[in-house]
Amino acid sequence: MSSKNTDNVCEEKIFSILFETNSKTVFNYIYYKFGNEEKAYDAVQEAFVKLWENCAKVTPEKAKAYVYTIANNLYLNVLKAEKVRMKYADRANDTSYESPEFLMEEKEYKEKLDNALNSLPENQRTTFLLNRIDGKKYAEIAEMEGVSVKAIEKRMHLALKSLREQIDGI
Repeated sequence: MSSKNTDNVCEEKIFSILFETNSKTVFNYIYYKFGNEEKAYDAVQEAFVKLWENCAKVTPEKAKAYVYTIANNLYLNVLKAEKVRMKYADRANDTSYESPEFLMEEKEYKEKLDNALNSLPENQRTTFLLNRIDGKKYAEIAEMEGVSVKAIEKRMHLALKSLREQIDGI
């Protein structure tokens, strides 16, 4: 995106480009924090609404950081108000053709993994999921979180170390 003085987030074309290029990653970022799709969608929508409401105050270059900050602040407000903890959707009991032993082992492993992920500090869990599930590079995560790449490397190291200790066979 060019940085001409005439570029303005209030222009529909610029706003649309910002939304199309950033909404999915903002959603994923917040989803990993909320653990709830509806709340993540709401936070993303609210963040972009606030961007539109304040479009005259935000330059296109700062818009991405602005949206992440707003979405993160919304997350923190909900967390404070509801004391939200990360929850993973319990998949419906699969009555497939797998043996009962396999299904039981799979369920136990999933519970171990969920417990291990939930026991991680929020920053480590978010970093781990963004990297391993979304395939984000450390530099991208660092930009989202507003920390250095070294901090992200340290978080990832600690997350992996903790997960290895808690789950056999990882």
